[in-house]
Amino acid sequence: MANLIAILALIFFLTTKSLSFSPESPTNRRILVLLDDFAIKSSHYLYFKSLQSRGYELDFKLADDPKIALQRYGRYLYDGLILFSPTVDRFGGKINQADVLEFVDSGHDLIVAADVNASDLIREIATDCGVDFDDDSAAVVIDHTSYAVSNTEGDHTLIASDNFIQSDVILGSKKIEAPVLFQGIGHSLNPANNLVLKVLSASPSAYSANPKSEISNAPMLTGSAISLVSVVQARNNARILISGSLSMFSDRFFRSGVQTASSSIRHEKSGNEQFLTELSKWVFHERGHLKAVNVKHHKVGEAGEPSMYRISDDLEYSVEIYEWSGRSWEPYVASDVQVQFYMMSPYVLKTLSTNQKGLYHTSFKVPDVYGVFQFKVEYQQLGYTSLSLSKQMAGFFIFTLVHLYSK
Repeated sequence: MANLIAILALIFFLTTKSLSFSPESPTNRRILVLLDDFAIKSSHYLYFKSLQSRGYELDFKLADDPKIALQRYGRYLYDGLILFSPTVDRFGGKINQADVLEFVDSGHDLIVAADVNASDLIREIATDCGVDFDDDSAAVVIDHTSYAVSNTEGDHTLIASDNFIQSDVILGSKKIEAPVLFQGIGHSLNPANNLVLKVLSASPSAYSANPKSEISNAPMLTGSAISLVSVVQARNNARILISGSLSMFSDRFFRSGVQTASSSIRHEKSGNEQFLTELSKWVFHERGHLKAVNVKHHKVGEAGEPSMYRISDDLEYSVEIYEWSGRSWEPYVASDVQVQFYMMSPYVLKTLSTNQKGLYHTSFKVPDVYGVFQFKVEYQQLGYTSLSLSKQMAGFFIFTLVHLYSK
């Protein structure tokens, strides 16, 4: 009897977990949050509250908890992972560095926040994701021009930046008026990784160094080449956010007023809350998540797909593309989606017309060339997920659809 109960419990667990994430609702719902200290749950309450108010279930654990796990019975327990544990040297339970990377490789999303005390483990995870923190473990970002004005002169390590990526899909359409407060470590982007993007950069006058010692050598990181916050969209659509400051997510920074030393304008509230809230919407697929459905092709005047096309046939091609809004699928509207009729090189290149309701379509004549052709759509837009659909037909041609965010 006990064995039967255990088996039924296992079946129920696997069934409920398999339904916890659906491609039809790409917003992730269950997120593991690993902390250095449970005090972070209180000091960063507003950030966590924003996620919970949008339907996310947050599971808070200490990063060295011996019972934590990402998987059970071969299935992932979470859709996303937040590492607010910059000092952890070794994860507890059944999680290690390779497990975190495998989690991302499996299509799940990741947020990593570091600071000046970042452990080798956190630095190595960041490196694997395409960014490199300053080799000097005592170095922080310093800016004697764009530092945040405060009651104490300080060492100009509390900086205010408004060097945002220009992308509505990543940061939302509403302009972020106030600078973002940042105190922490800078990083550079791996030039060999074209999937990583700077979303918040330092100013040209910034540099990375130990504020408690004199500079004897040229800083490793200088100017606007310093990234404060970066994102990655992997080819499998997993998304990653990497920040060199845990403090920038805190209630104190969210509620603080801000004035840049080089400006006379004081903002009553920093841009941190808007910036990080909007960025979290992108990371967890509330924006920029596309899907293509109802791909069709047929001869003009006919409805069904033929087994083959012949030279000079007039054909029609259509596809529907939608974007997830955080609540529902909405028509994706663009004027630059093109289709190629392709064999070694494109013989036909047509811009698709749209009805503004998600449907893209065009028509053209099959060229006077024998061979195996493909329909191909290669549409690249900053911040959008990749779609990859293929369909091979017996006869005259192969059909594929490829929609990539980056090469």
